[in-house]
Amino acid sequence: MRDAGVMARELLDWYDRHAREMPWRVGPADRAAGVAPDPYAVWLSEVMLQQTTVAAVRDYFTRFMTLWPTVHDLAAAEDARVMGEWAGLGYYARARNLLKCARIVSGELGGVLPDTLDGLKALPGIGPYTAAAIAAIAFDRSETVVDGNVERVMARLFCIEAPMPGSKPALRDAAAELTPDERPGDYAQAVMDLGATICTPKSPACGICPWRDDCAGRAKGVQAALPAREAKKPKPVRQGIAYVARRTDGAWLVETRPERGLLGGMLGWPGGDWGEVAEDTPPTDADWHDLGEEVRHTFTHFHLRLAVRVAELPMDAAPERGHFEPRLAPSDLPTVMRKAFDLARGQLG
Repeated sequence: MRDAGVMARELLDWYDRHAREMPWRVGPADRAAGVAPDPYAVWLSEVMLQQTTVAAVRDYFTRFMTLWPTVHDLAAAEDARVMGEWAGLGYYARARNLLKCARIVSGELGGVLPDTLDGLKALPGIGPYTAAAIAAIAFDRSETVVDGNVERVMARLFCIEAPMPGSKPALRDAAAELTPDERPGDYAQAVMDLGATICTPKSPACGICPWRDDCAGRAKGVQAALPAREAKKPKPVRQGIAYVARRTDGAWLVETRPERGLLGGMLGWPGGDWGEVAEDTPPTDADWHDLGEEVRHTFTHFHLRLAVRVAELPMDAAPERGHFEPRLAPSDLPTVMRKAFDLARGQLG
């Protein structure tokens, strides 16, 4: 393997020609012309990109930047509006932390994001990876940025055959070895682009990779099998019930889920806890009709099977849980609740 500085410069040359265009990114040509990244946009995009694909994030990022173009705008936004705009993107704790962070930055820090790793990690929702990415991309700090794409590139480049996740420290050390002081923000994005477009999980395009001659995994013929992963344990299946009710004036019975926990702070249909057996706790007395169909949804740690029961409620209904929303839009709901809505509205009209 050649000198790390030479390899970094070669990758940067490749990036200057092939950088992906993204709405939150200042491309290499603009950077060279003196255009600086907007730290707010970098932070917002990195939070959205946590465990989410670029394709899924694009429209959400554009909409958030249109609605709340500065950290002060976001800090002043209503929680329910932000959570509604986030609906469908998943991992809703990110949205809650986004608001907490925005309010700290807007209020206590005068609207200025910290430019150091430690300063960034002290903020809600910013862990080691996100802090390193913001520091490098927004402030050109020489920080080692390691996401799934970078881990794959390093596993192949250094032929690290120990399985994930145990090999993560070795992969990070390998990435740190190559991280340059020159243009670290562009370099961080270059390695991620390399993994996303050339060093892909399946059928990597080794023939056009700028690091093909340095790749120990390619030399050994095992690049496509790396990074190795430990066998995954099967996800458990949990059961639940969604009670979808509409009042005669068209208002829907919904509840705001607790701030802490899954789908925290989001609107949803009343129902009991999800477990091995569905908890049968209707929010009010009514003629509940079981649709005989179920919503299937997969979260990070389990599969959910959600039975859907529907009812029409009179104007004087006084549910024990939840409240009526006269102008409920499906887009206000997280994906699993929207699936239940799609099943129920055919029955309720």
